[in-house]
Amino acid sequence: MKKVKITVLKTTLDKELAEQYGVEGLTSCPMMKTGQIFYADYAKPNGFCDEAWKAIYQYVFALAHGAEKDVFYFGDWIKEPGVAICSCNDGLRPVIFKLEATDKISKIDYTPV
Repeated sequence: MKKVKITVLKTTLDKELAEQYGVEGLTSCPMMKTGQIFYADYAKPNGFCDEAWKAIYQYVFALAHGAEKDVFYFGDWIKEPGVAICSCNDGLRPVIFKLEATDKISKIDYTPV
């Protein structure tokens, strides 16, 4: 298994939807910042949003286990093998992530109880 590089490409705010459905003063995601980089494999990285992880972990898992050899979805989504562009599931202020397969070998941190 290999590490996957997760880069925060963009934090957004859908102003139209936020005005209609959001609380007063809603802003883009306060947890994630453009340019942040995380490395992951099977586990959520420290400091990473729980909800965002739920939205992207299946792509991280696939890339960590060798999906970088092919492009996702029969080549009709992302043109570059080993890359996925995903977002969290916040409909008012989604965060956009770039996931990249790396050559960094992952070590499982397992401490028996």
